[in-house]
Amino acid sequence: QVQLVESGGGLVQAGGSLRLSCAASGRTISTYNMGWFRQAPGKEREFVARITLTGGKYYADSVKGRFTISRDNAKNTVSLQMNTLKPDDTAVYFCARGYGTALAQYDSWGQGTQVTVSS
Repeated sequence: QVQLVESGGGLVQAGGSLRLSCAASGRTISTYNMGWFRQAPGKEREFVARITLTGGKYYADSVKGRFTISRDNAKNTVSLQMNTLKPDDTAVYFCARGYGTALAQYDSWGQGTQVTVSS
């Protein structure tokens, strides 16, 4: 089983940037599709971005053009560069192993990292 640990969250002003990282252990992620989700207070967890094992990248409409997902198989990490952040981006961000945009398609999750965007 793969263990996932997110880091890089914090408090940032609107318009700012953050870079989230997801470190994997236990298994190499080079053969896995990976994704990022987020959950805002009182809301359901939602898809943010995913990257296939061949490097294909897909984004939720709400973050397209502002967020970039990437992977470094040598370091066994997946990252999410978030630019032009908005207060609506405030949420706990989770990385996960899986494919697609539905939660049920992912079987391993990190504990999450808090991102707070102030206006």
